[in-house]
Amino acid sequence: MDSLIAAAAQALAAGDPLGALNRVALRDDPPALALRGIAMARLGDGIRAKALLRQAARSFGARAAMARARCAVAEAEIALAARDLSWPTKALAEARDTLEQHGDHANAAYARSLEIRRMVLIGHLDEAERGLADLDPSPLQPAARTIYELIVAGLALRRLQTKAAQAALERAARTAGQTRSPELHAEVERLSATLSAPAARLIQGGEQRLLQLDEVEALFRSTTLIVDACRLAVRQGSRIVALARRPVLFAIARRLAEGTAGDVSRSELIAEAFRGKEADESHRARLRVEIGRLRQLLKGMAEVNATRDGFALVPRDGCGVVVLAQPIEDENAPVLACLADGEAWSSSGLALALGASQRTVQRALDALALSGKVQSFGRGRAQRWTCPVVPAFATSLLLPAWSSLD
Repeated sequence: MDSLIAAAAQALAAGDPLGALNRVALRDDPPALALRGIAMARLGDGIRAKALLRQAARSFGARAAMARARCAVAEAEIALAARDLSWPTKALAEARDTLEQHGDHANAAYARSLEIRRMVLIGHLDEAERGLADLDPSPLQPAARTIYELIVAGLALRRLQTKAAQAALERAARTAGQTRSPELHAEVERLSATLSAPAARLIQGGEQRLLQLDEVEALFRSTTLIVDACRLAVRQGSRIVALARRPVLFAIARRLAEGTAGDVSRSELIAEAFRGKEADESHRARLRVEIGRLRQLLKGMAEVNATRDGFALVPRDGCGVVVLAQPIEDENAPVLACLADGEAWSSSGLALALGASQRTVQRALDALALSGKVQSFGRGRAQRWTCPVVPAFATSLLLPAWSSLD
């Protein structure tokens, strides 16, 4: 490796893409093309970056397996930054194996961290946790180590482990300080802000207040019966009854939990669950069936008692009951939650992250665009979506369980 290539690589590792370009901008040999591609990606020109990396991979030839693997890792990094989550993970896994076989442990570890970050973005949290447990971050350079700590923090936030998230963000801030990357500093600050931002609304006895993530974490550890409108479930301690696929039952459970006078009338429940303007006998019969189903699901957690006018939700052992709702209730809130990370997303990436169909996501994006909450640039497969103003609330609770909208 000649001195200019080595200096450009060191500049990129230190988070200085302009410094790297100054050294190799006029060269067309394969190593220079690859470094130019990575530098252009760091400067935000993903299209040009991909073209340079593919040109470099072709120029290296079949014998330069390690160089081609590094190009594949760099291209995956660009796709991930552009929230193009449909890129071929098999190619990245093969590149990682090649780098391990050739002793390039730093780039192999970085490739693995990219795989894990994608898992977090698409909600495969258990798989991401296993990947992190097996990943040794010690070979990573400061910029890559910062990204690793951001992955740890992001996973901890999704799990509502605020102390672990705070510790990871502090480590990320320290390693980011060793780079010249304003993007990394901004990402650390953006994720840190979620710890103090409103994460949910607590509704109890007709009163409401905003909760931060650590308060939500404490609530989940209590014995309170929680009707969780963020994840569409009823929970108490470690027991969780998922109702994302049963919207009628969830609507009844929420309305019962919001009742302030001890019970909720049948007409109110029918209007909430079935959208019926008038409660006729067929509605009453269906309500009795749904109440029976809800009683079975909540057995051991709470009772649904019939009253003279309607029904009442009574938690076991006299525990309290609350509703945990989104800070801003919007049917398209999960899309806003993804876009709130400040990155430009593709509609296919959003669909993968939310576990919804691309058609459902596109409808949501169109509705949000009409209201001025999101905007797009580019066309066709290059179209990307962003939030003009990032919502001032934490989004960790909004991301799971959106498939019920399909």
